[in-house]
Amino acid sequence: MTILTELYNMSEVQNTQLKIFQEKRQKEQHYKNSALSTYANQKVEYSSAQIDMVDIIQTNEKVKLDMEVQRENGHISADEDNLNVCERGVLKLQKACYNFIKAKKKAMKYMIYALLVAAYFVYFGYAIYYRFGDEGSHRLLGFTIFAVVLIIGKIFLNAYNVKVDTFLHCVETLLKSNRSMKVRTFTRWFLKVGVVIFLVVYIVMDIAIEEPRNLISVAGLMLYVMIFYVTSVNPSKINWHPVFWGIALQYIFALLILRTKWGYHIFQWLGDRVTEFLEYTMAGVIFVFGDLWFHHFVAFKVLSIVVFFASFVNIMYFLGVIQFLVRHIGLFLSFCMDTSPAESVNAAGNIFVGMAEAPLMIRPFLEDMTKSELHAVMTGGFATVAGNVLGAYIQFGVPANHLISASVMSAPASLAISKLAYPETEQVRTLSRDFSRMGKSQDRNLIEAASAGATASIKLVGAIAVNLIAFLSLLEFVNATLVWFGDRVGVHELSFQLICSYILYPVAFFMGTAPEDCRKVAELIGIKIFTNEFIAYEVLKDLISNRHKLENYTGIFNGTGPWSWQGDDIVLDITNETLTGGVISVS
Repeated sequence: MTILTELYNMSEVQNTQLKIFQEKRQKEQHYKNSALSTYANQKVEYSSAQIDMVDIIQTNEKVKLDMEVQRENGHISADEDNLNVCERGVLKLQKACYNFIKAKKKAMKYMIYALLVAAYFVYFGYAIYYRFGDEGSHRLLGFTIFAVVLIIGKIFLNAYNVKVDTFLHCVETLLKSNRSMKVRTFTRWFLKVGVVIFLVVYIVMDIAIEEPRNLISVAGLMLYVMIFYVTSVNPSKINWHPVFWGIALQYIFALLILRTKWGYHIFQWLGDRVTEFLEYTMAGVIFVFGDLWFHHFVAFKVLSIVVFFASFVNIMYFLGVIQFLVRHIGLFLSFCMDTSPAESVNAAGNIFVGMAEAPLMIRPFLEDMTKSELHAVMTGGFATVAGNVLGAYIQFGVPANHLISASVMSAPASLAISKLAYPETEQVRTLSRDFSRMGKSQDRNLIEAASAGATASIKLVGAIAVNLIAFLSLLEFVNATLVWFGDRVGVHELSFQLICSYILYPVAFFMGTAPEDCRKVAELIGIKIFTNEFIAYEVLKDLISNRHKLENYTGIFNGTGPWSWQGDDIVLDITNETLTGGVISVS
């Protein structure tokens, strides 16, 4: 009975719809017949001009009738009633084009991509043919190959996404079997022993024999490991696998970057390109502040670079470039160190962005992170150089390749120290295949991404500026107070920097710093820890500048230019110039 009732109801609905449709058709035909009869009856009596007028009226009536029928069918809105014939024609054409594009959207997108790719390869072929052999041609070739590999990889992953996930799941299941665990354990110990033997042999052959003083840094590393072990939250829960590989990777990266020609040249090239890129900031600096910007170097040049680089990083984040690099570096760190996706991705992200921006990439992980993972996030932020202030430090005279290589080497080391100080004592709730769960840009287009990045840097620029003012003022006040107290007991030139240079001397010494520079480096460490790293880099800039001045001075007089120490300052006797704070060596 229920089925029969439903069928009856459906039949009634269909009959009702049919009646409505027939009434509409009858109404339309009635208007047409009425218009034709009126026109036929009056055509004989009216002149030709009046007949034309009647034709226009009847045409308008027919158009109104058509619009009424279309409006009842939902094809047009009531707002289109006031449009004339031309406007209605344009509107219909727009709707037809929109419907065609909507229907063929996917095909047209691929067609545009194909045309762009074809146009680029035409340009690429002609550019290589026109000029090949210089740095620009090698750069073009390298980026093209890199882009082609990325595109092919993405197409492959999109086409076989399900199969790849199934394969990875099978591999993960296989690795968890008892036999695989035994093989994995053996492989881990084999690699550890191999790396230890390699590093010991290399240190003995290349460092101990040629530069035995550099062994101090190895002893310092062991000392720091012991200190963090003793002060660990739970020494019995320390997993030494990430600790070992974090330190080992740092040394391996250092060897590749500093001890191989190709590694050094790669990072030197990257540093040169970054320095070259940051110089484009001058276009905005000169336009806004004029040609006399150099009178306020920090405010007009350094802080402007922060704005420019923050905007660029946000554009890369919008395009997905940052996420791609961070995801794969995070995968590498997780594979080597057996760390979770959240902390691995964050450590990789800190190479490119700051400690405030990197956690945004792991926003989907935050609610499930353990305390050990959160500690790793904070440690990674303090260990690396934030990308948005990288350019500012370069302007202080620090070589760009040194800063980039330091950030790359510090990423695994930060995980090692974090897992040593705060080992994992809880159950990690993220899986090894969760690397795709990364935060995405909220910007809607490229222009908005550039503007949002620049706008977001306002807070950072303001924070840098006010902190420089506040901490430099406080430091001056503290130094004046210390000088006053020192004078009361006959101790002259007592200052905060002087105290740090002695208290933190062992820290600088076990870092491998040359003995003649230990007090200077200890002073910089103290300023960075207790005040602000920008102030430390400002002091470092002065020391580097003093070294260049001293080298130029002695070079003019063929290395015989007389100079002397006056406390911590250097006095150039011939030019009577004082280099406040002395100098720092290259090594």
